[in-house]
Amino acid sequence: MASFLEELWNSIFTPGPTPTLLVATNAAFAALQLLLLILLIATYSLHFLVLSVLCGGLWYAINWFATEIAKEQQAQKAKEKKEKSPEPDNASDTETEGPPPHAPGGDSVKATTTPSARSQSPRHERPNDSSTTLLEPKGVESTEALRRRRSLGESSGYVSTDSEWEKVSEGEEKSK
Repeated sequence: MASFLEELWNSIFTPGPTPTLLVATNAAFAALQLLLLILLIATYSLHFLVLSVLCGGLWYAINWFATEIAKEQQAQKAKEKKEKSPEPDNASDTETEGPPPHAPGGDSVKATTTPSARSQSPRHERPNDSSTTLLEPKGVESTEALRRRRSLGESSGYVSTDSEWEKVSEGEEKSK
């Protein structure tokens, strides 16, 4: 009994529904339902019947919610395992981006070579190669493509510094 109470105390500080907490919750609701049934039989008062219905609804809702949380936690664990799994063998170590299928307004895309176009992802190390091509769109219509390309570094786990953000801000001001 002491170990159950200790596990119950520890499960309060554990996120999500733990088996010990669910057992204690179900036991408490079962005891409450039994008490309400005894009081209903002893007094023939409809109040205890209504309280019993409310208690049953709350009991069901808590168990439903606990199962939904457990399902979501399992989905999150599966998602984390999927993200941690190694990339397929046919995956490329280079991040390349071709021209858009159809540039709005007929704007052209100019390719330039920059050393900063090397991989920003800490997961893949690439040779110190200055022949990597970075596409720079021209015109107002292609600013959305520029924003999408700049956000690629955020999704790869790359952590930037304040000075790099200043360079990005200066580049946006010059293009306006």
